[in-house]
Amino acid sequence: MTGIDLVPLVDEGLGNSAYLVDLGDGRALVVDVSLDLRGAWRAARRRGLTVAFAADTHLHADFLSGARHLAATEGTQILASAAGHREFTHNGLHDGDEIDLGGLRLRALATPGHTHEHLSFLLLDGDTPAGVFTGGSLLVGSAARTDLVSAEQTEDLARQQYASLQRLATLPDEVAVWPTHGAGSFCSAPPGTERTSTIGREKTSNPLLRAENEDGFVADLLGSLGSFPPYFLRLSEVNRRGSVVLDTDPALPPLDVGAVQSLLTDGAQLVDTRSVPEFAAGHVPGALSIPFRPVFASWLGWLAPHDRPLVIVRGADQDPAEIAWQATKIGYTNLAGELTGGVDAWTAAGHSATSTRLVRAGQLGRERILDIRQTAEFAAGHLPGATHIELGELAARAGDLSREPTVLMCGHGERAMGAASLLEQAGHRDLAVLDGGPQDWATVSGRSLESRT
Repeated sequence: MTGIDLVPLVDEGLGNSAYLVDLGDGRALVVDVSLDLRGAWRAARRRGLTVAFAADTHLHADFLSGARHLAATEGTQILASAAGHREFTHNGLHDGDEIDLGGLRLRALATPGHTHEHLSFLLLDGDTPAGVFTGGSLLVGSAARTDLVSAEQTEDLARQQYASLQRLATLPDEVAVWPTHGAGSFCSAPPGTERTSTIGREKTSNPLLRAENEDGFVADLLGSLGSFPPYFLRLSEVNRRGSVVLDTDPALPPLDVGAVQSLLTDGAQLVDTRSVPEFAAGHVPGALSIPFRPVFASWLGWLAPHDRPLVIVRGADQDPAEIAWQATKIGYTNLAGELTGGVDAWTAAGHSATSTRLVRAGQLGRERILDIRQTAEFAAGHLPGATHIELGELAARAGDLSREPTVLMCGHGERAMGAASLLEQAGHRDLAVLDGGPQDWATVSGRSLESRT
């Protein structure tokens, strides 16, 4: 590979990578950058660069694109598929179109599958292909999911994805592969630490590139699809119309108890971002527990309403600006603010708080065990006799569950506490959360976990 000065901008929580390319003349290209532009700006300013081009491979379902904000604030030229029919100024590209970046060139490659309008971008140094930004087509060890448009189109898109990967596989082996979706993404990336690869490496190690034929590829890809956050179904259209241009950085305005009570009366939702032990010790009744950690945005988009005001209850050591950014980048611009003084202020004003029991693996008795992990996690190993409902499905199914003593469990406790808070909202009582996961139980009990093939 030639000496391309490329900076990956990794969002560990969403499992995605954006990229900044130094064009060598004081300008930069960014690819698939989100509305949270802080990392891109830091990388550009360290090098004294202005962002001249912003390329989007597809109408991202898992974050708001930052391209329109860059165009409005820095005059950045947006490069994107003409087939995306974006409703704002951009350079609409077709298959084979090239953009002169000043020494480097960017060639659009139609690679539908993940979405209909998907483009990959081949970066050329002179006539030498250096790397390809594959977005949601070819991933490290996989390919992105094809079920985000509709169930009726999923198989057809999978067949288009097959053709797209076969096309990319014709590039020289030494060409770098720079995907957007990586480990941790719900766009179907497998676990692993490698976020970039090469065409040659993928041809030898990616099982989907080694599928015997198109039908085998489709069966393997569709068989690997798990659930995904419902906000994925909204953001592509938001990005097509044009994501927000922020006047100021997102923030959490302070709200006193009276203001919060008024908001709750009008239908607002409390989101408690504190740690599992803090929430367990005492929380506002009806609060939704989503502990603040790298995957906060994904679970906020999975569990919290997007069409009602959200009031945050946070820990003293949690950065309110970071919470606001995590929400904003996935289209949650409905943050009303934060409860000043937290739960202490709430109870000091005469309102009640409630608690949730935390139990250790060695304390489990005859209670119902409700495992709320993803289906693949449950299949890999779970407690004998455990009931399984994915966390993302729990609110809809809470009314069907019998009201009996229940211990919620996940891998460590964070998702289980979210599950407990959802069941509390639905009127369930006598709930506890396992402080730990299945392996802790296996270690303490000396028994084996059950698995499903």
